[in-house]
Amino acid sequence: MQNDDEALINRREFFGEAGALGAAALTLASAAAAPTSVLAAESATPPVLLSPFKEVSTFEQPKLEFVFEIDLNFTRTQNINNMPTGAGRGAVYLDSGTIKGPRLNGKAVPNSGGDYALFRPDDVLSFDARYMLQEDDGTLIMIYNKGYLWGRYSDTMVKIRQWIFEKGPVVPETDYYLRAFPTFEVEKGKHDWLMRHVIIGVGKRKEAGNIVRYYALV
Repeated sequence: MQNDDEALINRREFFGEAGALGAAALTLASAAAAPTSVLAAESATPPVLLSPFKEVSTFEQPKLEFVFEIDLNFTRTQNINNMPTGAGRGAVYLDSGTIKGPRLNGKAVPNSGGDYALFRPDDVLSFDARYMLQEDDGTLIMIYNKGYLWGRYSDTMVKIRQWIFEKGPVVPETDYYLRAFPTFEVEKGKHDWLMRHVIIGVGKRKEAGNIVRYYALV
C-alpha cells in the first residue's frame, strides 16, 4: 500500500511526463502544419553541377567529347624476353610530353614514369603506363594508362617493330589498333572531373613515342 506522500510524488511524475509528451506533440503538429516551401527553404541547399560537360549520354545514344591530347616521347627502352609464360615485358621510360586541348593543357613530367607493356603470345601488346602530368596552372595529375596495341593484319606488328627499331617504313594507323582506357588521381578542385568520368583514348604511333587523343564519355 502506498502512503499519501508516495502517491503525491507519483502523480507529480505522471503529470510532468504528460506535459513533456504534450509539448513534443505540439512541436510535431506545428512542423506538420508549416508550409512545405518554408521547410524546404530551411533544409535545402542549391544543387551544384558536378560535371563540366553540357552534353549527356543516354542509354540509347552515348556521346563522346574531346578533352585533350598527349604527345609523348620515349627513347629509353628495356626488355625482358622469353619468359616461361611465353610473354615478354618491355619498359619505355618517359622523356617528355605535351598536353593540349579544350579541358587540359600542360606537360607530362619528364622521368616521372613510363610504360611497362606486356608482349603477349598472341601478338597483342597490353600496355600498362603510369606517369605524372602537370597542368599549366601547376596542378599535378597522376595517370594510370592501360590499353592495347595490335595489328589488324597478321604482319602488322612485325612491320611496326621494323619501323620503330630498324628504321623501316612508317605503318599507317589504319593498320593497327591503339586504344587506351586511363584513370586519374588529382586533388579536389578544377580538374577532379577526371576522377568521375570514363575516359577513352585513340592513339597513333610515332618513331619515338605515341600521340593519344582522349575523349570523355559524358
